[in-house]
Amino acid sequence: MKSHALIRPAWTPATIALMVLGFMAYWPLGLAVLAYILWGDRLEAFRFDVNRATDRVVDGFRRSGAKVPFGAGATGNLAFDEWRDGELKRLDEERRRLDNASAEFETYARELRRAKDREEFDRFMSQRGRRAGAVDADVVQG
Repeated sequence: MKSHALIRPAWTPATIALMVLGFMAYWPLGLAVLAYILWGDRLEAFRFDVNRATDRVVDGFRRSGAKVPFGAGATGNLAFDEWRDGELKRLDEERRRLDNASAEFETYARELRRAKDREEFDRFMSQRGRRAGAVDADVVQG
């Protein structure tokens, strides 16, 4: 889905005006707006990568038994703590299952692209061979 927001990483009148105003007010602000216009579309992928890396670090802390920084500690209510630990384990298992399914799909899609590329390449080579054969036949007859 395309973003139709007024301020988006593109050369729109609003972003150009903000960039000019940013340079007039304080030049680093103008540079920041310019950087957003040029590279803002990469921010979503960057945010996704940072979130995945953070999740891996926190999972490493959990698996090692270390206390997770800024994590929720024991509340003092044993029933709640047991329920929360069970839910967190269930969510970890679900995350692992989803990660495995994602990896399997990526492998499947890569193999599908490879098969399609192979088919297109083979078709090209066979057409090229037929054209070369027709050219050779014309040379022999001529």
